[in-house]
Amino acid sequence: MFDSITRLMPWYVRALVAVAAGAVIYLLGMMHGERSAGQAHIDYVSEQAAQSVKVAQAQAKIVIDTQIKYVPRIKTIYTKGEAIEKQVPIYITSDDNAGCAINAGFVRIHDAAWIGESAGPVADTDREPSGISLVEVAETNAFNATACLAWREQALGLREFYAKLQAATK
Repeated sequence: MFDSITRLMPWYVRALVAVAAGAVIYLLGMMHGERSAGQAHIDYVSEQAAQSVKVAQAQAKIVIDTQIKYVPRIKTIYTKGEAIEKQVPIYITSDDNAGCAINAGFVRIHDAAWIGESAGPVADTDREPSGISLVEVAETNAFNATACLAWREQALGLREFYAKLQAATK
């Protein structure tokens, strides 16, 4: 039988068939390898997606916990500040207003401090009354103190929030 094949097909055709068969076997092996590598990539991507979901859930919990902790604190600060502002007329009477004149120099230095700039050179008009009562000064001071306390709580909350987010992403 082998003798009849050698007479029907020349040696170069047999060699070509053998090379083609080898190439097909090689390509089938490559496809199997690529399929295995593809599955490994799919597994990796799935693992990364699951990890991302865990991180997102942890971050969402941190956001909620921070809001639960700091929003009521800030509301309490504003509520107490408003109550203090309403009490100013109780502590500072009209006689107190009449006895204490706020001069223009005080107003200039106060405003300069809040904008972070120099008040400039002293002027003769700094000794004159500004027309602002002691009650207005006390109310403004109470409002400013309330705002600063609220900003402090916000800053502390943001610092804690950021530290927890960093820990959750690791």
